[in-house]
Amino acid sequence: MAKSGTNKRQGLLKFGKWDFPLFAVVLCLCLFGLVMVLSSSYYYAYRSQSNGFFYFSKQAKLFVGGLILMIGVSFLPYKFYKKKWAYIGILAVAMILVFLTPIIGDEVNGARRWIKIAGVSIQPAELAKFAIVIGMSAYMASNKEKLRRASKGIVWLTVVFFVPFAIGILLQKNLSTLIIVAATFVAMLLIGEIPTKHIVILGSVLGVALICCAVFQPYRLARITDSWFDPYKDPSGSGYQLIQSFYAISSGGLFGKGLNLSKQKLLFLTYGESDFIFAIIAEELGFFGCLLLIAGYLFLLYRGIWVAMRIKDRFGRFLASGISIIIALQAFIHMAVCVGLAPTTGQTLPFVSSGGTSLIIFMTASGILLNISRYIDTPFSKKQGKAGAEAKT
Repeated sequence: MAKSGTNKRQGLLKFGKWDFPLFAVVLCLCLFGLVMVLSSSYYYAYRSQSNGFFYFSKQAKLFVGGLILMIGVSFLPYKFYKKKWAYIGILAVAMILVFLTPIIGDEVNGARRWIKIAGVSIQPAELAKFAIVIGMSAYMASNKEKLRRASKGIVWLTVVFFVPFAIGILLQKNLSTLIIVAATFVAMLLIGEIPTKHIVILGSVLGVALICCAVFQPYRLARITDSWFDPYKDPSGSGYQLIQSFYAISSGGLFGKGLNLSKQKLLFLTYGESDFIFAIIAEELGFFGCLLLIAGYLFLLYRGIWVAMRIKDRFGRFLASGISIIIALQAFIHMAVCVGLAPTTGQTLPFVSSGGTSLIIFMTASGILLNISRYIDTPFSKKQGKAGAEAKT
């Protein structure tokens, strides 16, 4: 009887309840995003689509789909992604889509970053971020000694998990996503206990390469010099969006103008529902509203790292850390662009911005994180384990 009770308790240890605070903060960010998408897009949608709820209704449907996916994925054991055929398949699909996009993708503002599949537009670069994390986590978890002792392992990681995606994303003229991918790649190496000297060398090479990609392309250089260092040099051209973002943020003050009372969303600030939604949030909800939003992302990062630190399995630790890093990094870059700390670029605010691919993929990734949280050792589960040990004695 004691042995049977022990096995039952061990089963609970292996598959317990998910981390509810993590689920709650993701849900709150998504619901807040729905409110802000409606507020920021209503006027533009009414003028352009004759339906003020156009973007909101799309986002609401995607949220429902994303919620179903997140909950469903949270029941799929995370070790499924460690299987070679699983992570190779995910990498292969992401890579094929990334390379197809510059060829058959829809062109917007001189770049091809979207591709239609069965009538649905998706952005493969968003999928690539998490595909790299899954692939690297699986490889590093299975090749610990190889990566520690030889630089060949790092070269292999770079050639297989970074270079192909880097080329494909560059062909899409999507340097901002490439920067996030490169930063995530280096962060994963740090988490994977790779010798520091190798990471420093590789990080330096990647940094120089990214700078060259920016400097030797005239339109990218102009975006950096005009819209970042001196947006007022070309106020009606390359600096227009950032200047309008400044107006929105500065006019919000401490408490904001009030929900739905933004002036910049009245066709002054373009992409106010997506790439610059943080500026509209600042205008309507003020400094304290932004502070609460930032606190939400910091809490999400904290819970993600909390899960990563408590999972005994190396693969689970790498995967939880990588997902958390991508969410935090993209949120930081979006906010940095809006306040002028980074060159103007098109990165959504995770869970909040209007954007189907972004919302679905980030919610699905959160589902993986929730599943990992089911396998951690919490004080409750340790108590169960202790009780099982006493029963066995």
